Amino acid sequence: MATHQLTEGLRQAVNAHDLDAIVACFSSDFRNETPAHPGRGFAGPAQVRVNWARILAGVPDITARVVRTAVDGDVIWTEWEMGGTRVDGVPQQLRGVIIWGVSEERLVWSRFYLEPVDAGEDGVEGAIGRLAEARQ
Repeated sequence: MATHQLTEGLRQAVNAHDLDAIVACFSSDFRNETPAHPGRGFAGPAQVRVNWARILAGVPDITARVVRTAVDGDVIWTEWEMGGTRVDGVPQQLRGVIIWGVSEERLVWSRFYLEPVDAGEDGVEGAIGRLAEARQ
């Protein structure tokens, strides 16, 4: 299987809402790092299953799209968009990058930068203010 086909297989499994197919994309020693939120990292396909079972139950119409992909040996850089509506009617949209490590036709590690979309109604000035200025 070509390296980029792994992420395509994962995308297809997510869009089919096929939990077993999603989990099958990951190696038995899979580990996830979430650099912007270090406490969210985890290891193992059992946690992948728990996470995706919750996502599929909570956002039953979720769809995924891979916007861009770059392959460098056994590393895949991907830009994702995911969206749907939670069971409480609240729309969800996520965008970001996931960097995957691949071995033996499975995803073995990831660096996860997928985040909820912030519409940014207050523009760049508000965003920079939240990041750089003291709170009153």
